[in-house]
Amino acid sequence: MAKFLLIDGSSLMYRAYYALPMLTTSEGLHTNALYGFTMMLIKLLEEEKPDYVAIAFDKKAPTFRHKEFKEYKATRQAMPEELSEQVELLKEVIDGFNIKTLELEGYEADDIIGTVSKMAEEKGMEVVIVTGDRDALQLISPRVKVKISKKGITQMEEFDEKAVLERYEITPQQFVDLKGLMGDKSDNIPGIPNIGEKTAIKLLKEFGSVENLLENISKLSGKIKETIEANRELAVMSKRLATINRNIPLEIDFEEYRLKEFNYKKLWDLFNKLEFYSLLDSIKKEGEEVIPTVSIRKWKKVDIREVPRLLESAKNVAFYPLIYEGDVKKIAFSFDGTTLYSDVERLEDLRKIFEREDAEFVSHEIKDFLVKLSYKGIECKSKYLDTAIMAYLLNPSESNYDLERVLKRYLKVDILSHEEVFGKGKDRRRYEEVSEEVMAEYICGRCSHLFELKDKLMAFIEEMDMKKLLLEIEMPLVEVLKSMEVDGFTLDRNVLKELSEKIDERISEILDKIYKEAGYQFNVNSPKQLGEFLFEKLNLPVIKKTKTGYSTDSEVLEQLTAYNDIVSEIIEYRQLTKLKSTYIEGFLPLMDENDRVHSNFKQMVAATGRISSTEPNLQNIPVREEFGRQIRRAFIPRTKDGYIVSADYSQIELRVLAHLSEDEKLIEAFMNNEDIHLRTASEVFKVPPQNVTPEMRRAAKVVNFGIIYGISDYGLAKDLKISRKEAKEYIDNYFEKYKGVKEYIEKVIRFAKENGYVTTIMNRRRYIPEINSRNFTQRSQAERLAMNTPIQGSAADIIKMAMVKVYQEFKRLNLKSRLILQVHDELVVDTYKDELELVKEILKENMENVIKLKVPLVVEIGVGPNWFLAK
Repeated sequence: MAKFLLIDGSSLMYRAYYALPMLTTSEGLHTNALYGFTMMLIKLLEEEKPDYVAIAFDKKAPTFRHKEFKEYKATRQAMPEELSEQVELLKEVIDGFNIKTLELEGYEADDIIGTVSKMAEEKGMEVVIVTGDRDALQLISPRVKVKISKKGITQMEEFDEKAVLERYEITPQQFVDLKGLMGDKSDNIPGIPNIGEKTAIKLLKEFGSVENLLENISKLSGKIKETIEANRELAVMSKRLATINRNIPLEIDFEEYRLKEFNYKKLWDLFNKLEFYSLLDSIKKEGEEVIPTVSIRKWKKVDIREVPRLLESAKNVAFYPLIYEGDVKKIAFSFDGTTLYSDVERLEDLRKIFEREDAEFVSHEIKDFLVKLSYKGIECKSKYLDTAIMAYLLNPSESNYDLERVLKRYLKVDILSHEEVFGKGKDRRRYEEVSEEVMAEYICGRCSHLFELKDKLMAFIEEMDMKKLLLEIEMPLVEVLKSMEVDGFTLDRNVLKELSEKIDERISEILDKIYKEAGYQFNVNSPKQLGEFLFEKLNLPVIKKTKTGYSTDSEVLEQLTAYNDIVSEIIEYRQLTKLKSTYIEGFLPLMDENDRVHSNFKQMVAATGRISSTEPNLQNIPVREEFGRQIRRAFIPRTKDGYIVSADYSQIELRVLAHLSEDEKLIEAFMNNEDIHLRTASEVFKVPPQNVTPEMRRAAKVVNFGIIYGISDYGLAKDLKISRKEAKEYIDNYFEKYKGVKEYIEKVIRFAKENGYVTTIMNRRRYIPEINSRNFTQRSQAERLAMNTPIQGSAADIIKMAMVKVYQEFKRLNLKSRLILQVHDELVVDTYKDELELVKEILKENMENVIKLKVPLVVEIGVGPNWFLAK
């Protein structure tokens, strides 16, 4: 049986626009609706494999419904400008798929779909309708199914006759009667006042239709009878407005809608223009060669031992290493218009190249390569630039900075991707399976563009006034992070073992309590079994449900603690099992022969500029729970008589806020070294400082930090477990006392709305295109980002500058002590006994004076035989 796929283009376009964050190309073109719709279309074509396809759109002209009821859809906002600029391009993309669109003046996309689906049914076809609107459910029949796009963009909920009956207890044909009774707010269809979905369904189950109900009003009684009697015409009109017209004057030749081969050239050009690089693989012709072939350029292959001599006179050198499964296999070099490459059998052969002091190197994602050299005792002594970091500074919200993506964006150049060369998943190829020609094209093709890319990116960086940020902070930081990774942090296996045993004991105690309460044993890790225990055995109130049953997520458990103490034990059980698997059992396989873990520090992940840590993540070790804090006891210095020194900025984000806002009271408090939370409590609660209670101070602390993150009265009420009215009063009092902060927040949001981005102290830029969105949720979130990014990003700038200064001072003085970790606003140093006082002095001096703010930066130093005791 032939299948006809009918898509409501207008509905899905809006759904994609509001589901995705505001995406833009490097030229500033908005693309979120385009991207989301295209993803949906590709997925639908793959899943449904239709024989015929059409995509229907609304036209701007009024429809027969507007003429009958002028308030029809009157409450809808005009199409956002950011969406309207995408409509014609979307139709170009659809044309690239060789799919025809349908529009008819005076009718909606629903009417077109209803009419075409009827025609297709009459021809004996199976019809699948895809929309974001439940109105289409009325079209379901034995041969017509409807897929409704759920929250997000690619998830669909499929309805046939049985599914409608199960969900709504009415037939698809009764769906228009449902709308006639309850109305539809989104379309501004009135319905009968005060009749909701439940009441409407109940009436339809009894009377079958609006018309039959109106003929049998006498069988009703009370207020509902009066309401329906008084609104008879409204019900009839509402049903008529909700009814899809399946007989509009539309003639179509079905053969024109038969799915044809895509116009691959057009799609390829459009996807490149729109920078949909991740979707390019989706539009390859079926059977197209997967292993790339190359037109062999004369990349010159040389013996690696010859390279130092060949590079001798070159002062500017681009290089690109091929790292496969952790090993450097090949390396390419570009200089003086020449590109050559070599096999790498021993890293030692690279020593003479990278220990030169008179060259300037350019590469992409250079740190991992420098780490590998450093493990072999080879240190790069020349200056270098990293085009990945440059691309990150220009747009810190990208998901990745793969070289093929960056080249495509800034130079419009196509190169072989890692996936094209080595495949992925079950089609992954071994290094030995890739031809020499393809391998040469892969690394040389990349390397040969690096100088041009560097120049292009540097022009943008200079234009945006970020050259100092790049050259004095981000590039020197590469060496610091490389050193931190190579040095690693020593762990005490005995402490880990002891903690593991204690956690096991506590877990066993908790399980005994849970089983005793239940009267039987069950799998506490199973949401299903835990839900049965909580909601059926203990009869606790059901907070929310999932598709598979009761929700037992952390938010639900927190709410249930008020009903039974055993819930707190369950929460602790979850925390302890995660702690053990992630931070004890998780560490052991990552420890080297010297019992050190070497975290991978990344500087191109967080849009705020913060450094992140992975494999293992040493920045997220819990500190609120006792066992979480105790894990830090396992982190020890590499020498038996050494120390761990912790240097932590005191309230750096609040100090940055004082500097940026220039609020007199905040500045005064920090200049006088006052307890800022006590001062805020005094201001907010309008009591003298000596009358501030610990509870007041705690609340003021939440307010202080909440203001930075744009906390709402709802969020504050939830955090402090108070009413929204009280929370609003706290926030209002705060802004009344700290007027400079309120003015700063308004100013930074205004700047973001006018310019589309915000900046930090060091001019780090973050784009926030959603700041002008018509969607309230997106806009509110963007406003919070606009408030927070200059503060959090400036704190990131400061800690990075401090890391560079401290590292360089250690190096200048040839100290044995090592900077080994950065966590939020804290630096951790593995310190030798005879260097302890000097390390403390260097940390305090450099961290407190790394930048001049309107308030002093204060650093608190802690010392101990392990990280726990150093805090």
